[in-house]
Amino acid sequence: MKLGLKIIQKQILAPQLIQSLKMLQMPLLKLEQTLRHELAVNPLLEEVEELDTEQETDTDEGEFELAEETKTEETVDWDDYLFDDDEGYKVREQRESPEERYEVGAGAQNENLYEHLNEQLSFLKLSDEEHLIGEYIIGNIAPDGYLTISVPEMAAELEISEDRIEKVLAMIQQFDPTGVGARDLRESLLLQLKERELEGSLAYRIVEEHITDLEKKSTLQIAKMMGVPFEKAQKAMETIKSLNPTPTHGRFDSAAVAVVPDLVVDRVGDEFVVYHNDRNVPRLRINNGYKSLIKRGSESSKDTKEYIRQKLEQARWLLNSINQRRSTMIRVMEAIVEEQQEFFEKGPAFLKPLIMEDIAQKVEMNVATISRVSNGKYVQTPLGVYEIKYFFNSGIQRENGEDMSKRRVKQRIEEIIKAEDPEKPLSDQEIYRRLNDEGIKLARRTVTKYREELKIKPARFRKRVVT
Repeated sequence: MKLGLKIIQKQILAPQLIQSLKMLQMPLLKLEQTLRHELAVNPLLEEVEELDTEQETDTDEGEFELAEETKTEETVDWDDYLFDDDEGYKVREQRESPEERYEVGAGAQNENLYEHLNEQLSFLKLSDEEHLIGEYIIGNIAPDGYLTISVPEMAAELEISEDRIEKVLAMIQQFDPTGVGARDLRESLLLQLKERELEGSLAYRIVEEHITDLEKKSTLQIAKMMGVPFEKAQKAMETIKSLNPTPTHGRFDSAAVAVVPDLVVDRVGDEFVVYHNDRNVPRLRINNGYKSLIKRGSESSKDTKEYIRQKLEQARWLLNSINQRRSTMIRVMEAIVEEQQEFFEKGPAFLKPLIMEDIAQKVEMNVATISRVSNGKYVQTPLGVYEIKYFFNSGIQRENGEDMSKRRVKQRIEEIIKAEDPEKPLSDQEIYRRLNDEGIKLARRTVTKYREELKIKPARFRKRVVT
């Protein structure tokens, strides 16, 4: 029997990185709940009840410098863990009363998609790393159930191999609702067919090989392409029609959503000022009561010192993550306001084409970070409350040379489809011609792409007989 050493290079997800990413993608209500939970479980944290005048400063002052982790337990200098009394997570006092909560729609809120997915994740036997990857993936699933970030982007962000991310993603794609976590319509439909144990069936093969032909080809043409009798193709097409192009439809998006803006944009003179709307978020700092315990150092037991060290590091990571979240969101929104100046001055009709890459370059961050700031978070403006991602759209050039936002083009496609004859729904080619007649120049395949992004079925699936 041979004994030997084997060196294995293994990437480990940094807990602080994961915490920062999770904090950044949380909407304000979730952040408030998370911080109150941390207050309950970490005795080194306390809430600042009174807002001192000197605390109305930039949040970067609340950041902590991590102590050296290379020291051994016997040689820890406990003075390294002492803090000034005013160190912590500080909140700028709100200029106006933000007590009200803004609601979209009416009625009670349905079960939250992300809680539903995370609950299923908790049932799996996963390593700590796999669980963190799972939480990260779920955090990047849009309300319609589709994944909004690619595996290579996640791999780069988390500094982990694509294979390990694909492994966890495959688990999540087996969650309820069926089709959740898919990267596009084709993958979602295939997941739904697998769940029905129809993998390898004619319907599965049609979706897998000819998803783009479903609108352009008749059932007879599909039958010829697949080399099967018309009756079999017709039955397969009926199965495909029964699938849901929006995995979460009717379960998580039908009820009202309580909206609390993370940010506020106010006009002050000729300028627009961005600040946080976090009056209700607890202001945290290190509990002074533990400083005296830390000072005693050698008088404390080994277990006590280790417990304090762990809780202290967790508290510092948390406070740094909050500060980083605030700083990042302010910088991104300020850049958006600068780019969309006409919108804020004149109104929605002046929203110009803007893509996340533009803002990413402007603030020197990656696109995935801009996406996290934008998705599921809202900003209160003089014109109303908007989801931050509303301000991003790629541009389409009209015949007269005017730039038109992608959002406005998709809106026009939706309007055309809503006005169509339900007995004779319009094909993408016909929609393309109408847009062309209006001076909106884009490829026919782009019409199909935008229709799919709107989660609108192809013409043959929209046809219905009016009695």
